[in-house]
Amino acid sequence: MTDIIRLTAAQTAEKIASGELTAVEVTEAHLARIEAVDEKVHAFLHVDREGALAQARAVDAKRAAGEPLGPLAGVPLAMKDIFTTEGVPTTVGSKILEGWLPPYDSTVTKRLKAADVVILGKTNMDEFAMGSSTENSAYGPTGNPWDLTRIPGGSGGGSAAALASYQAPLALGTDTGGSIRQPAAVTGTVGVKPTYGGVSRYGMVAFSSSLDQGGPCARTVLDAALLHEAIGGHDPMDSTSIDAPVPPVVEAARSGDVRGMRIGVVKELGGEGYQPGVVQRFEESVAVLRELGAEVVEISCPSFVYALAAYYLIAPSECSSNLARFDAMRYGMRVGDDGTRSAEDVTALTREAGFGAEVKRRIILGTYALSSGYYDAYYGSAQKVRTLITRDFEKAFESVDVLVSPTTPTTAFPLGERVDDPLAMYLVDLCTIPVNLAGNAAMSLPCGLAPEDGLPVGLQIIAPALKDDRLYRVGAAVEAAFVKKWGHPLLEEAPQL
Repeated sequence: MTDIIRLTAAQTAEKIASGELTAVEVTEAHLARIEAVDEKVHAFLHVDREGALAQARAVDAKRAAGEPLGPLAGVPLAMKDIFTTEGVPTTVGSKILEGWLPPYDSTVTKRLKAADVVILGKTNMDEFAMGSSTENSAYGPTGNPWDLTRIPGGSGGGSAAALASYQAPLALGTDTGGSIRQPAAVTGTVGVKPTYGGVSRYGMVAFSSSLDQGGPCARTVLDAALLHEAIGGHDPMDSTSIDAPVPPVVEAARSGDVRGMRIGVVKELGGEGYQPGVVQRFEESVAVLRELGAEVVEISCPSFVYALAAYYLIAPSECSSNLARFDAMRYGMRVGDDGTRSAEDVTALTREAGFGAEVKRRIILGTYALSSGYYDAYYGSAQKVRTLITRDFEKAFESVDVLVSPTTPTTAFPLGERVDDPLAMYLVDLCTIPVNLAGNAAMSLPCGLAPEDGLPVGLQIIAPALKDDRLYRVGAAVEAAFVKKWGHPLLEEAPQL
């Protein structure tokens, strides 16, 4: 079992296609791993054992019949509990949807099933994707497999922790302000936020519609590329979906050649407040890129300093609008409906009981920002700042191919340390938020361990919209160089649970 769960997704698929392993064997090995360690980690909210084994048996039957198998056929995946999956609980980490069984699949779920990927179950997350530590889940926090007393990042901490603890070789996340990349950074995994509109949002429970983006999570750059290719592409069911082919991400991940590329180091995403070990590993990454033949220059994006403030007006405003649908009338929890109360009272009681503190905080903030007399001063101004940030990116990409920065200012902090300090928690996403505001593509990949605490550090790579392949080209080059120099953090140094 140990050998099977430590394989990459690409290796696993090859062994299944060749008959060296069966999809059922692979699935059973990961289900056994979940049973053995997830009580400690709490990466999963729901494990669909029977459904996963049925999918695995179907893959084995296809292979036995000589039918062609896709590049990820039979590979297990952990899915963030924000994508609707027919007949499987989808809670978005909230009590208000506890026990809800969706009557349909999200587009991403359909594409995974069509690719014969085996869905193991749904992973823990901050409620409605609002948080940076997975401590806002209504079902309790997830631990970081490197140190179970520390956060695994958020909002998709469950997916990242499932990868880092070998409970799944692939996972799915969503990124509204860094919720794929930040967990990847603090768990030593790879996380990609595709170009906005590059992966369908149909069936993905909405938090902030102009920012939300689903994307792949994996332990290697190539695995992330294979998953990106499987889930990406135009979807007529999603009005924000881009009608363009998926960039050649797998080809780029197999290439990993950065010779002749111009890479910009973002001046504003560094300096005071960044952990020394994070800065050290980032500088080593930049040196590696130079050694590999890339030209590195410093780039200034002055509007980035306003990104955090703009994000925390835009995202709550859109959340206030999107979460209005949870009114106790159509689906989900209903409280106080005893025949004596009005519909308004039932709605109020249900929201009071069903939403957690962070969700309520953001709804209140967003409703205020959108209210009469304040709209132009707050939401309108934030959208103007968003335009300035987009222009900074456009100007930067006139002179460089990609931008790089640390993914997070620090490594994983202890559980509970920032729960009562929302502003300190929000600062975790300082480096990741500008990308969401502009709709660009970005990746976080491991670049070593911080010397002061032995915890993973993430390197962020940012590419222009629809140039996602550049992420994989640069990421694969850095990954190969780091593996050669120091070994892969999740293949050689990860703690044993």
